Amino acid sequence: MADRDFDVVVVGAGPAGLAAACRAAECGRSVAMLDDNPRPGGQIWRNVPKEAAAWVRIAERHGVEWIAGARVFDVPEQHRLAVEMFDGECRIGYRSLVLATGARERFLPFPGWTLPNAMGAGGLQALAKAGMPLAGKRVIVAGSGPLLLAVARYLKKHGVDVRLIAEQAPQAAVVRFVLSAGLRKLAQALTLRAGLVGVPYITNCWPVSAQGREKLESVTLRRADGRTWTEPCDYLACGFGLIPNVELAALLGCRLSRTGVEVDGAQQTSVENVYAAGEITGIGGLELSLVEGEIAGYAAGGNPDRAAALFRARASHRRFADGLERAFALRSELRELPKAETLVCRCEDVTMERARACSNWREAKLHTRCGMGPCQGRICGGAVEFLLGWRPESVRPPVLPARVGSMSR
Repeated sequence: MADRDFDVVVVGAGPAGLAAACRAAECGRSVAMLDDNPRPGGQIWRNVPKEAAAWVRIAERHGVEWIAGARVFDVPEQHRLAVEMFDGECRIGYRSLVLATGARERFLPFPGWTLPNAMGAGGLQALAKAGMPLAGKRVIVAGSGPLLLAVARYLKKHGVDVRLIAEQAPQAAVVRFVLSAGLRKLAQALTLRAGLVGVPYITNCWPVSAQGREKLESVTLRRADGRTWTEPCDYLACGFGLIPNVELAALLGCRLSRTGVEVDGAQQTSVENVYAAGEITGIGGLELSLVEGEIAGYAAGGNPDRAAALFRARASHRRFADGLERAFALRSELRELPKAETLVCRCEDVTMERARACSNWREAKLHTRCGMGPCQGRICGGAVEFLLGWRPESVRPPVLPARVGSMSR
């Protein structure tokens, strides 16, 4: 693909990215939307189901250029992105940039977490959506957050034997959150639960170890009162919430907050003409991602009045996000999950004992190579942030794996 220039470039084609691209294009701007997947929709709308179709039609009607299989790996100069695709690489220029890079699951290490068939909750759901045969398999869903219910519901609907859902949050916190979320959210929660009849939903509960010879065979779970038991299973779908994908924003020099990329009322970051929307600014759910995407799209497209008209709706959805963070905050007991010999960085075989001997992320990278493997710290980074209080101190290109030929240009 030849080098191109656009008025607005949107990185990420999930709900926030789709909404941003559509609204910027409605303002009469030339818009490109980049994503490394073959279709728009992101993880939540994978394979473009009915929910994404309306946004895709708007994008097509207004001439949004969809660039599939595109991975932004560097920012070689101001207002220009280095992009690698299936068949080559190119440079894409922009006047305004919208970052909608979403989030990934947080994994916390415990003995046996690296066994084959122990994986992220969203990861197992993605494999199921891609056609992995799971019907009849025994699955334990564990960790924290509403994603667990959604994953369990999807798996059960497709013939999976979901043995139980283990939620680490206290029951009282979950109930308060559901009751305070509003009638629409309450109805959604009840619908999800209705689709899981017969599946135990156990709060104050989390996995402490996984067992198996060549692959996962069972999981040991613990309740807050100290009771433990071992449950036979074929798969463990485990994720402790979500972490914003802020690496590209950090490379661009955007200021970060405790929850993600820091933005102003128009979703603009600390870097002029660079906007951020969706889970990258903080975990808040589908509705917040959509309205943030619309605001960012209108602002990047030069229509601040239409952006401002959506501020009230955004404030409402942000209240839901705040309640979500409070209800599913990770309990301190989870810091005791890894033993001294438990791998924290599975790419570089760094144990918890070796990581604890370091005082910060930089020292751990220098002395143990923690965070320097193929995942570039995306797995161990979130773990040590919670376990040890470390935060990544710098981001360097390539922010995603890239071919040597792409980087040598």
